Amino acid sequence: MKVITERTLREAEAGGTKVFVMEKGQILSPAAREYLTDHHMRVEQRQDANQREKLPGAKHKSPLQEAPLAAVKEKKVSNKPQPKLPERCYIDHETGAFYTQKPEYMTQLFGKTLVMKNHPRIVFRGKLDDVQATVVLIQAQLEGENGSKALISDLTDILVTLRLMMRAEVLDEAFEKETILGLNHEQLREHSHYPMKYYNIKQMVLPDKSLGVTYARLNKLRTEIRETELIAISAYKEGRNISHEDIIEGLNRLSSALHIMMCRYLAHDYDH
Repeated sequence: MKVITERTLREAEAGGTKVFVMEKGQILSPAAREYLTDHHMRVEQRQDANQREKLPGAKHKSPLQEAPLAAVKEKKVSNKPQPKLPERCYIDHETGAFYTQKPEYMTQLFGKTLVMKNHPRIVFRGKLDDVQATVVLIQAQLEGENGSKALISDLTDILVTLRLMMRAEVLDEAFEKETILGLNHEQLREHSHYPMKYYNIKQMVLPDKSLGVTYARLNKLRTEIRETELIAISAYKEGRNISHEDIIEGLNRLSSALHIMMCRYLAHDYDH
């Protein structure tokens, strides 16, 4: 049994036909039925086409040959009011199929364009959402513990950066943020690579329970941002090319920013 898809009908209509001949055993997909209704196309079974060719005076045609558009226009139009056809609301990003209602297993990529919920870019958006939730949780914990206001403020800058990334991803816009923690891209790299110079702290001190829960929280957030960067690469990989390098670069800078915050914490910069 072969399923006739909407794409099959669209290709047939592009060839100038309004009648599609189906062989025995073939069925129409739901999207194909909707396409037939929207475009006023007619489907005939193969045996019906054969019977039509046997009529007296009929010219011989192949049973799979579709009727010309002019023949369809000669049909008598009924005076009865025609039911209002449903408007197409969504389009499948991969197949081009149309939907009047969004299936539960799909979600919007951009506008009315739908993809499966496990699409790489949707997975990336989910991870961006997840890491933002981690930032908010750490801030709430610090507030409840009467923690450093300066540290909570730096975490707010991290959260704002992540939200700008989410906006850029959803709207497919360029990600732009000149500074993080008051440092531009070159300064972030410099401070992260040479913490002894700026904070009198060794580079990337490994987390340990002796360094306290706040340091452990910052390190956990750093690892989540690194994981988010890897998911972004999978989402934006197109063959050997990468789109949205701005977002990937931004995530790399965020990772450096978290390393800097860990160094600031060890240097007691957040004690004031």
